[in-house]
Amino acid sequence: MAETYEERPRRRGRRWLVVLVVLVLILGGLLVVADRVAAGLAERAIADQVQQEVAKQDASSAPPQVDVGGFPFLTQVVDGRYERISIVLTDVQGSVEGNAVSLPRLDVDARNVRASLDTIRSGQGEVVAETVAGTGTVTYDSLAKLLDRPGLKLGEQNGKLAVTAPVDILGQKLTVTGTADVTVADNGKVALKFSDLNAQGLPAVPLARALLNNYARGISVDVPLPALPFQLNVRKVEPRPEGLTVTADAKDVPINSAS
Repeated sequence: MAETYEERPRRRGRRWLVVLVVLVLILGGLLVVADRVAAGLAERAIADQVQQEVAKQDASSAPPQVDVGGFPFLTQVVDGRYERISIVLTDVQGSVEGNAVSLPRLDVDARNVRASLDTIRSGQGEVVAETVAGTGTVTYDSLAKLLDRPGLKLGEQNGKLAVTAPVDILGQKLTVTGTADVTVADNGKVALKFSDLNAQGLPAVPLARALLNNYARGISVDVPLPALPFQLNVRKVEPRPEGLTVTADAKDVPINSAS
């Protein structure tokens, strides 16, 4: 009888421990769900404001995809500072001198973002990022249109910008091919320098070579890009198979339209 009496309290203690563990797990799960729901609401609010910021640049895009990083989210809300906000813009359409410029995708990474609870709740006020980095791709078709040369086509060849274009030299219709060096000019434009062009069948006379060199100089220009959102400044350009990849950054930038 004594052994039976001692075992009952032990069993009750174990049952209470199990119940306590289950309650803790349920509470923790509810907090995680609440945290993610709150983050989702903030992401939608920021996406709406980013759409307005894009419109301010006379550009358009598909609805922004926003991801608020860092966990837990609710402690960041209380602090008014967020570790990271990632923004993906697709089908971006900008304008340069009346020509449409396409960026199939623009990835923006904002770090150390400041936003008050009231701003997140109401959408009024500024969401300011300490640093913003962006990477986008300009299609070669868009870039070729800015050069305004009939029939000219651009692409990538061994990491360089490649050109193919029809030309008329001394009465002969030839196809010019070659590559260009691509850099960022001081004015933020894309500087193209074509210095190695050739044309099969080019007449072996100095005048023909001079005309070909003149054509190379004519397309060796600084090409403006559409104004990027979030005050991004272009730092690097790199030809890739899918297009001209542009890397940009900025500091202390509002990533929304302040109201």
